Amino acid sequence: MALPDAGFPADPYPGAAPPFSFVHADEESHVLDPHPAHGWAVAGAPLDPWLAARGGVPRARRVPVLAYGSNRCPSKITWLRHALGMGADPVVVLRARTRGVTAVWAAGLRRRDGQRPAVLAAAPGVVEEHAVWLATPEQIAVLDRCEGRDERFRLARLRSGEVRTEHGVRVEAPWCYVGHGAIRRPLLVDGAPVRCADLPQDAARWLDGVPAPGDGLDAPTVVGSPRPDEWPAAVFVHGDLRPGGPAWPRLAPHTDGEPRRTTVDGTVHDTGTGRPALRPGTGRRAPGWLVPVRDPAGLLPVLDGQEGPLSRRERLVTDQGTPCWGYVRTSSADGGRQAITPSSRPVR
Repeated sequence: MALPDAGFPADPYPGAAPPFSFVHADEESHVLDPHPAHGWAVAGAPLDPWLAARGGVPRARRVPVLAYGSNRCPSKITWLRHALGMGADPVVVLRARTRGVTAVWAAGLRRRDGQRPAVLAAAPGVVEEHAVWLATPEQIAVLDRCEGRDERFRLARLRSGEVRTEHGVRVEAPWCYVGHGAIRRPLLVDGAPVRCADLPQDAARWLDGVPAPGDGLDAPTVVGSPRPDEWPAAVFVHGDLRPGGPAWPRLAPHTDGEPRRTTVDGTVHDTGTGRPALRPGTGRRAPGWLVPVRDPAGLLPVLDGQEGPLSRRERLVTDQGTPCWGYVRTSSADGGRQAITPSSRPVR
């Protein structure tokens, strides 16, 4: 189902947002549904091929950016395309729930229309509905200009609170624009910030208060442009790279915590070469290990070389809802080999 922008106006700020996950293209929002093998689907079609048919890049070349203000509004996305030159690449927007952070009204007004924007602040115990863009580096460059990066807002990795998609996938340390200049710090009215959920724009723009000294967030500033390989900081392994396996000494020095047993969607097949291969989308659960790693952007190209041209690196999700990198088989040369991993439970 595709819905035109007219159903989601941008005014008053923060605009109207769909109550579902969507992918935006050509001034329309297409509903995203969960897909047991491919993560997300549009009208039954896996998301990555749908993106490719429209000249878009796959999910593995995008990074998660928390959107808690107007960036979850489809009409605002179209404005970014027309006013700031954001290209035609579809924008993937996942509905998400946050815990421990909140959107509050900022100290200053927007220059172009006098409306009061939102800014993020720490809020222990508070649960809110927001969104996560799966954004390309090019889309983030446009958001940098829109948000006034390093002037009004700064781009950071959000370590405060918790962010989960509507289907339970935890988004660790998403990128996020948080207040930087005094006009984008939380506004304190009678000593306390005002949540956007508690007061609409037509009343918020007339608030009188002072900028807060800070936002209480654990959010280190990002230097330079985000790289898709930086997220997630974990790898799923099941063959030579597993703990105790022959290639484990290559991975062990890069770990950032204890490996733990887990499963991902798929089946492990005997390739006849002594190296098992993971095939996703089988409706089964393949067991292996989740390994937290330091500096994934530095490590992953090394693992790419080891896995070779017959494997493709993809983002997978464990049965605990944790995103991770994993290697899946791309060659059909071993397609007739027997599966060596039995089904353990149905895909969630």
